[in-house]
Amino acid sequence: MEYFLPIAQVEINIPIIFFLSLFVGVLSGLFGVGGGFLMTPFLIFLGIPPAYAVPNEASNILGTSVSGSTTHYLKGTLDYKMGLMIVFGGVFGTLLGILTFTYLKDIGKINDVIALAYMYLLAILGTFMLIQGVSEIDKARKKIIVRKKLHQHYWIHGLPFRMRFKKSKLYESVFTPIIIGLIVGYIAAIMGIGGAFILVPAMIYIIGMPTKLIPGTSLFVTIFVSAIVTVLHALNYGTIDLVLITILILGSILGVQVGQKIGEKIDSTEFKTILAILILAVGIAIAFERFIKEEVIVENVTNGVNQLGPLGDFILQYSKDLPTFYGLTSVVLAVVLGVAAAGLRKLLSDWNRKRIAKLKASD
Repeated sequence: MEYFLPIAQVEINIPIIFFLSLFVGVLSGLFGVGGGFLMTPFLIFLGIPPAYAVPNEASNILGTSVSGSTTHYLKGTLDYKMGLMIVFGGVFGTLLGILTFTYLKDIGKINDVIALAYMYLLAILGTFMLIQGVSEIDKARKKIIVRKKLHQHYWIHGLPFRMRFKKSKLYESVFTPIIIGLIVGYIAAIMGIGGAFILVPAMIYIIGMPTKLIPGTSLFVTIFVSAIVTVLHALNYGTIDLVLITILILGSILGVQVGQKIGEKIDSTEFKTILAILILAVGIAIAFERFIKEEVIVENVTNGVNQLGPLGDFILQYSKDLPTFYGLTSVVLAVVLGVAAAGLRKLLSDWNRKRIAKLKASD
C-alpha cells in the first residue's frame, strides 16, 4: 500500500513502515533500550531525507514515552522533582541543538552530519553492547558473581546548590541533573533520539538514583524533550508529517507491549549479542549508503503535489498556514495515542488479573 507523504514529498509503503516500527518496538520492549537509534536510520534507508526522519522519529518517541511514563505514574515509580531538573537542562540543550541544526541545514551539511553522527553512535554503542553481551554470557556459564560499586564520585558531585530529592532519597547539586539534561536535549534535537542511552547510565552511575525509579523518570524527561523538538522542527522547518508519525507511533507502541511480554518469559541476555551485531550492521550500512555508494536519484518528486489526496492536501496547507498550531497538533496526537495505549494496557492487565483470579477460585 503506497502513500505519498505530503510533507516529506516522498512515497512510502505503509505496511513496511508499520512493521519496521513494530520490529524496533519489540526490540525496545525486550532489551529496555530506546528505538530511535535504529528507527531513524531505517527511515533514511527507505528514502525519507534525514532532515525529515529526525523530527518525525522524535514525535514517535514522544508517543511511546507518554505511554510508558503513564504506566510508571500509575505504579508510583517516577521522581518528578529529579525529572523536572533534567527537563530544565533539556530545554536549553534542545534550543542549542536546534540552532546547530539550523546552521548545518543552512550550509547544506545536515544530512552528512546526521549520517556521520549515527555511524559513530551505532559503532560505539554496538561494540559496547557486543562486549557486554559476550561478557554476560561468559559469566553466566562460569557462574561468576561480580559485585559492582554503583555510585562513583566525580567532579560533578562537588558542584554547589544542593537539593534534597525525597523520592530518590538523594542530596545532589541541582547542576548535576541540569548538565545531564543539557547534553540529552542537544543530542535529541540533532539526531531525533530520546537520549535514554545517555540518560539511563547517567542516572545510575552519576546521579545514583534507585533502579526502580529510573525507567519512569527517563521517560518523563523524554516526553518534554521530544515535545519541544517536535514543535520547534514543525515551526522552523515544517518537517513533521502527521501521517508518518501516526504509523510510527502505532507500530512502536504495539511492538513495545509485545517485547515486554516476551522479555517476561525469556532470558534476553544471549539476544543482546544479536542486537549488538544488528546495530553494527546498521552503522556499516549507513556508512556505505552515504559515503561509498554512488548517489542515485530514486524518483522524481517535482510533481508530488499532484499525487496528494484530500488528506495530504489538508496536512500540507495546515503545516504552511499555521505552523505553530500544526506542531502542537502533532504533539497532542502523540500524547493522545500514548495515553490511549497505556489505558488499554491497564484495562487488559486488570482483565487478565481478574480472569486468573477466577480460574484459581474455581480450582
